[in-house]
Amino acid sequence: MQVIENKNLTNTGFWSFWKKNYFTYVPPAFITLILLVGQIFFGILDNYINVVVAIGTSVVAEELLARFVLGTRKNLASAYITGISVGILIRSNMIWPYVVTALLSILSKYVLRYKGRHLWNPSNFGVSWMLFMASAYVAGLGIQWGNYVLPMSVIWLLGLGIVYRAKKLHITLIYIVSFTALAYVRSLITGDPFLAELSPLTGPMYQLFIFFMITDPGTTVSTKKGQILVVVLVAIVEFFLRLALFMPHSMRFF
Repeated sequence: MQVIENKNLTNTGFWSFWKKNYFTYVPPAFITLILLVGQIFFGILDNYINVVVAIGTSVVAEELLARFVLGTRKNLASAYITGISVGILIRSNMIWPYVVTALLSILSKYVLRYKGRHLWNPSNFGVSWMLFMASAYVAGLGIQWGNYVLPMSVIWLLGLGIVYRAKKLHITLIYIVSFTALAYVRSLITGDPFLAELSPLTGPMYQLFIFFMITDPGTTVSTKKGQILVVVLVAIVEFFLRLALFMPHSMRFF
């Protein structure tokens, strides 16, 4: 009888834990879906080894740094997201850039901190740094989703649902509106078709950007007005960079 009671207690504890923490594992599942859709329909990966290496580096680095720097253990869902983002977003014919980018991304969480919070989205920082410092060895992903409306629609519906659940929907929507309006202005200036200027929003890089990077709870400012201001400023800076560089279809990471 005592064994049965303990078993019931264990089951109750598990389900209580799951109900309270299940959403922690939704974003990793979602970003894995983005990877699978991109690979199945468009072959965005050169190989799977690079992604595995990036994820492994992120997870190991997170575990070690959390233990020895903060003296604690952290849920590794965030490290998984960082690693898989790195595996999706950069391209190289060598493995070491994936290791270095993932390591830089995780290290930034422990070095660039303010009042106990990291300042930059980890994969955003790591990818940006490597594209700037090691452009001879690393390139960004340059693939769009094409004309397949169904997989993109599924990604967008799930992504909007996740950021809504995380109470960050306004950040994503404000960025989309800002990018769309500025894409129209840019098309008037450059003479490029409006849809060509708008098309980056349908690419896998922007899926990660609008659903994971600009909504990162660890790096968003605390007030809603501040979050909106930052998002609009990011869109404006990108607008001028695209004009200055005459690269309307390239992705910029901020």
